[in-house]
Amino acid sequence: MNQYETVFILTPVLSDDQMKETVAKFKKVLTDNGAEILNEETWGLKKMAYAIQKKSTGFYCLVEFKAEPTIVKTLEVAYRRDEKVIRYMTVKLDKYAAQYAEKRRSKLGKKEEA
Repeated sequence: MNQYETVFILTPVLSDDQMKETVAKFKKVLTDNGAEILNEETWGLKKMAYAIQKKSTGFYCLVEFKAEPTIVKTLEVAYRRDEKVIRYMTVKLDKYAAQYAEKRRSKLGKKEEA
């Protein structure tokens, strides 16, 4: 199993409930196909560097997961089918990136506890 990180941008016209529902849908796609979700972060509404589909902001979400390589294609097909997704990118983490992600997760966990 490889470790992956996917970031996707959702359209800014969604309510908080719709955004959370969409993120849950993509997490379900992963778990239904045997992926183990390691971390999920919602970065909130951010301004984009350039307009995409005449929108200058979007809801940014990050999901880290461990899975077989075939799941990535399934996930990206789900992104393409959903009109709420403006952009997405999935990358395979090498061992150094995985170590960095682990450190980052533990640092975020300490901040949330305080």
